[in-house]
Amino acid sequence: MSDSHRTPAHRPASAAPAAPAGGSLRHTRAKGEPRFPDGPKADPAGSHFERRIRSFQPRRSRVTAGQADALQRLWATWGLDVDGQRVLDLPALFGNDHPVVLEIGFGMGEATARMAAADPGVDILAVDVHTPGQGNLLALAERDGLTNVRVANGDAIILLREMLAPDSLAGLRVYFPDPWPKKRHHKRRLIQPEFLTLAASRMAPGAELHCATDWEPYAEHMLEVLTAHPYFENTRADGGFAPRPAHRPLTRFEGQGLEKGHVVNDLVFRRVPHARPETG
Repeated sequence: MSDSHRTPAHRPASAAPAAPAGGSLRHTRAKGEPRFPDGPKADPAGSHFERRIRSFQPRRSRVTAGQADALQRLWATWGLDVDGQRVLDLPALFGNDHPVVLEIGFGMGEATARMAAADPGVDILAVDVHTPGQGNLLALAERDGLTNVRVANGDAIILLREMLAPDSLAGLRVYFPDPWPKKRHHKRRLIQPEFLTLAASRMAPGAELHCATDWEPYAEHMLEVLTAHPYFENTRADGGFAPRPAHRPLTRFEGQGLEKGHVVNDLVFRRVPHARPETG
């Protein structure tokens, strides 16, 4: 059995600061000391790549003791930093040759864990920059015995462009990305023609791109951009939005929004098999 399938041994209780269950871990760090010495780096790509307009906004929120513990214990086995310095060997990373789906932005990881548990024959590479969510997903994966989840820390664009081989993905999921509602911020939206060309180059022919949003203007933007893109085709014969597929769980946040009358739109497109995207 590969190292990827071994659950890391629990750290002795004496190795971690005492903190109430679920409580916040407060630690005064010296200048330059990493937040989690054995966990994700603060800026894994460093200055290796250009500073472009970012489609995400890092959130500074409190990490609980449980999340910090998961980051310290599990990161070396189930986590990876998006440093852009190597191309990932996905079968080696997961310890199998199952199809791999990339999920960009997983929040606190509850939906990701549920999807992984429901379909153990599909590996999920989940990327985000939210440290509490990274720790929470690692903790959920350990609790549920999920061996088909890996957590990536950093910029999804660098991950796609520098670290994933052409045609290596069986699917791409983008659920509830930041809608950047102000017009002057629309250029920050992730679903743009340039991103789709890059994504298509890393997706196998026929691979599924599944997006979901509760921001209706962004849903319309997604539909327009995807419909016009030469490397994707709508799985809906009517060219519109799709019903929520069974594999995408209804999250608590989404349920609360639906109760308030919010409209959630799913878009399910397929990477066309007859085109060969070229990207640097």
